[in-house]
Amino acid sequence: MNHRRSCRLVAACAAALLAAAVPVASAASAPGPREVVQSVIDQGLAILQREDLSVAQKRDQLQSMVEQHFDFETLSKLVLAQNWRKLSKEQRAAFTEVFKTHLALTYSKNIAEYDNEKAVIVGEHEEARGDRTVKSKILRTSAEDVFVNYRLRQRDGTWMMIDVVVEGVSLVSNWRAQFREVLGNKSPERLIELLQEKNEKLRQET
Repeated sequence: MNHRRSCRLVAACAAALLAAAVPVASAASAPGPREVVQSVIDQGLAILQREDLSVAQKRDQLQSMVEQHFDFETLSKLVLAQNWRKLSKEQRAAFTEVFKTHLALTYSKNIAEYDNEKAVIVGEHEEARGDRTVKSKILRTSAEDVFVNYRLRQRDGTWMMIDVVVEGVSLVSNWRAQFREVLGNKSPERLIELLQEKNEKLRQET
């Protein structure tokens, strides 16, 4: 399997699977983790398959919905780990916002790589802290299937995504390693500035 194409494909599919809208329900009827992921998959792929939308329009639709499905505050804490304590209240808010934008831009820029793949849920299990992991598989006709796991945590009665693991590679672990290296010799403010610079570059590229 071509590694570069595989990475781009997974990024494109992950963008869709993570970004499609799930209707907000009341606490009494809120969908469980499996139902949330299934809805995300169904609606995300529906957006990718729309021939009447340009790549830019698909990207905009997906990006505008990301906030509904990720707990970005928890995600920011997880990727910074102990370094989260080094940030002031204002820096934490700024980092969370710029990181949210960075994720949306990073994973949506490869939407054009989508090649009519399908995805199915293949399992679910409980994690520590009451989290749940929902396992899915991207079905491909010309290459090996790709396994994508979603970790969800309840917040205010709603299951939100806090990590995505693609073929054993955790989004949280990947970003944590990168940010740990930056914060090893740079200030939190500089990290935020670097992400802002990267976001601007990504905007120009897309």
